[in-house]
Amino acid sequence: MSQKLQVSIDEKFSMPIFPLRTVLFPGGVLPLRIFEPRYVDMIRWCMREQENFGVVLLRQGGEVIAGADASEADRELFRIGTEAEIVDFNQADNGLLGIVAQGRRKFSILDVAQQKDGLLLGSVQFLPEESEGELSDEHEPLVAVLKDLLEHPLIQQLNPQVDLQQARSVSYRLADLLPIEPEIKQTLLQMAWPKERLSELRRLVGKFRD
Repeated sequence: MSQKLQVSIDEKFSMPIFPLRTVLFPGGVLPLRIFEPRYVDMIRWCMREQENFGVVLLRQGGEVIAGADASEADRELFRIGTEAEIVDFNQADNGLLGIVAQGRRKFSILDVAQQKDGLLLGSVQFLPEESEGELSDEHEPLVAVLKDLLEHPLIQQLNPQVDLQQARSVSYRLADLLPIEPEIKQTLLQMAWPKERLSELRRLVGKFRD
């Protein structure tokens, strides 16, 4: 990948796509161990060019799409993903490349193309940033659940950033940290309003308690 990929054309951007069985939310932290050559090359290119990549949920199957053509890959990807910025990296003794990525902007995939090495390039359009929103008394139980999650040692290692006074931040971090299926997280990611996401989170947390 020698050329710059993230060039704006009528508000459309091109970026490398990393299909995973996980959902990244804006502001979320995603540690990854990279071993496939195409993704190692992608990460090194991103670090060299100071570019970001896109994390998109796979509908089924393993962690990566292997040997799929562009049309097949397109069918197996959800349409909404999150831009990921590499904020830390390390080279393990076993040759694996370790990175920590942080979620930035949400985007919608318009089209997908595939390189010779199998790497997917997405033509994407960034979605409008959600309003911060205000929390009300009805959201206090959700804030309490989030505070409990933030006390967990494994979550503290990720050092997630959250504003407990802001509806958008609380809804993203709670959706991020709750132990729920990727498809449910994807539904939460695709919501455009923090209070809509908080309402669905209230329902989900209620099911945990029943």
